[in-house]
Amino acid sequence: MAAGAGRGKAAGKKGTSRSTKAGLQFPVGRIARFLKSGKYAERVGAGAPVYLAAVLEYLAAEVLELAGNAARDNKKNRIVPRHIQLAVRNDEELSKLLGHVTIANGGVLPNIHTVLLPTKKSAPGSKESAEV
Repeated sequence: MAAGAGRGKAAGKKGTSRSTKAGLQFPVGRIARFLKSGKYAERVGAGAPVYLAAVLEYLAAEVLELAGNAARDNKKNRIVPRHIQLAVRNDEELSKLLGHVTIANGGVLPNIHTVLLPTKKSAPGSKESAEV
């Protein structure tokens, strides 16, 4: 019998990754391995790692797009943690998802409480200042 005849893939043919089959950039095989080794369940279905990879890829793309916009607004070519923080906190849904997450070197949103802002005083000689 020929070596490997009738077993597995055809000889000399490269396999296609599950990420490529699903049209994803995130590694489906690695996520499947993590799901299995993490003991989240006794068995892991074939579709679970594909779905999880797609969700993680979507979230990463969303955050990166908003952070890239924040970097461009600050006239920078490189995304730094500050841009990620501004992107996440200015987006309602991402802010809710990452509400209890601390982003290192992210800083805080610029915000001055209205009580601390100076009050508008009337000009001298007006009716309000003349009444004593």
